Amino acid sequence: MTDAEDRKPQSDEARMAFTPPAGIEVVDSESETTSEFALPRGLDVLQPPVQEPEGSAFSAPRGYGVEDAPPAFTPAGGIPRISLTKDLPWQDRMRTMLRMPVTERPAPERVPKAEEEEGPAVPRVLDLTLRIGELLLAGGEGAEDVEAAMFAVCRSYGLDRCEPNVTFTLLSISYQPSLVDDPVTASRTVRRRGTDYTRLAAVYQLVDDLSESESHISLEEAYRRLAEIRRNRHPYPTWVLTGASGLLAGAASVLVGGDLVVFVAAMLGAMLGDRLAWLCAGRGLPEFYQFTVAAMPPAAIGVALTLAHVDVKASAVITGGLFALLPGRALVAGVQDGLTGFYITASARLLEVMYFFVGIVVGVLVILYFGVNLGAKLSPDAALHISERPYWQIGASMLLSLTFAVLLQQERSTVLAVTLNGGVAWVVYGAMHYAGEFSPVASTAVAAGLVGLFGQLMARYRFASALPYTTAAIGPLLPGSATYFGLLSIAQNKVDAGLVSLATAASLAMAIAIGVNLGAEISRMFLHIGSPEKRRAAKRTRGF
Repeated sequence: MTDAEDRKPQSDEARMAFTPPAGIEVVDSESETTSEFALPRGLDVLQPPVQEPEGSAFSAPRGYGVEDAPPAFTPAGGIPRISLTKDLPWQDRMRTMLRMPVTERPAPERVPKAEEEEGPAVPRVLDLTLRIGELLLAGGEGAEDVEAAMFAVCRSYGLDRCEPNVTFTLLSISYQPSLVDDPVTASRTVRRRGTDYTRLAAVYQLVDDLSESESHISLEEAYRRLAEIRRNRHPYPTWVLTGASGLLAGAASVLVGGDLVVFVAAMLGAMLGDRLAWLCAGRGLPEFYQFTVAAMPPAAIGVALTLAHVDVKASAVITGGLFALLPGRALVAGVQDGLTGFYITASARLLEVMYFFVGIVVGVLVILYFGVNLGAKLSPDAALHISERPYWQIGASMLLSLTFAVLLQQERSTVLAVTLNGGVAWVVYGAMHYAGEFSPVASTAVAAGLVGLFGQLMARYRFASALPYTTAAIGPLLPGSATYFGLLSIAQNKVDAGLVSLATAASLAMAIAIGVNLGAEISRMFLHIGSPEKRRAAKRTRGF
């Protein structure tokens, strides 16, 4: 090759842009390609010591309480100014927080505590929160109040960015310290349910103490108090509960026109049914069969008195026995969950109510079918001839509420208030239905609304749950007679009349549940004690 040819520029295929020019010596290395972020040669930079990997949500939070919570994430648009007055119950304050997105919750930046003053680990706080929520949900509390309690517990230990979630049988909670930290989620299954409003009140008191900014309850102390609540025995023994169920049935029979003989017969039937239900529960039978068995003795005694030609109102005996079995507590809780947007929990609760009601229907229908075939003269027209005895009925309604409160294992300090509340409910119902000639559904709804209003006022006054003040007070309003006469018509092959009566019973039940919830909502909207704070508006979907 000549020198001219050697100086001739090469083509693009023969020479690449990354080929070093001629005459430049290239030192051989492992890789020719370097990054613009690489350090220049000859520059000695001290390397920082190896640090621990980035912390996760399982590490202990820096903030032990809300007052010393870690700096919160501030959105670009700022955080809206919301006043959470401490004079309000913690339920209202926590509901206001839960209705806001996580990034909009008022959490001002505060100086974190020192490393040696770190609070408890996040998983332990979440475990305590789930255990408290389990007791509340198992005791019949509404899903909205359970979420508010769980959020209050987490917030008391400095966990502001948490999201509780409540369904009928599953509790879960998720916490993410910041946008870059790992989230942690825990869940707990509710397998056993029991009615003990004394235990419910104790759990509310624990949450109230944790929510107080002046009180600093350690995690160990909270666990100790929770263990004491679980170990506490019921305030009333079993024989007292059996006697209370009998007195409840007797008082209910007086409400629908029964006399002393009917009172005793209904009481004996309800007590026998209660003992049979306890026997089935000890054998492990589901609650459906327990309700079926418990409904049979009162119906059997009423049919037996009719066959023996005893001059008594058999309908009052059977109706009184049904009052002790109707699941009013679960019905109110189910409707409340549906009205507050917890549709899955509401559907499960109402399905449970339907199964209990079907169990009662099966038990009573079996007895009535055999009684009608044996010649028992049971007339559905007796529903039109219920005598009006105001003073006896007011006393019976108060006795019914009193015994209902005992069955719910309420504190003795709340029994008097709920007894008076039940008497007021029946006075309002009787004044509207008998004196004012309003429809029974409208009268029941107004009376239940006053029950919910008074119950919510008492709960706000004592910073406690409203269930002990409302559940027993709605006992006199339960549709026991409409249920019985509907079943009797079906047993006599009058299916259309029976279905109409059962539809009336369902309407009365829904009026009770909606009235109680509406009364509670009215108290929250307009009767803020000591504060002008308003409840955060709910989202409107227009149904689509």
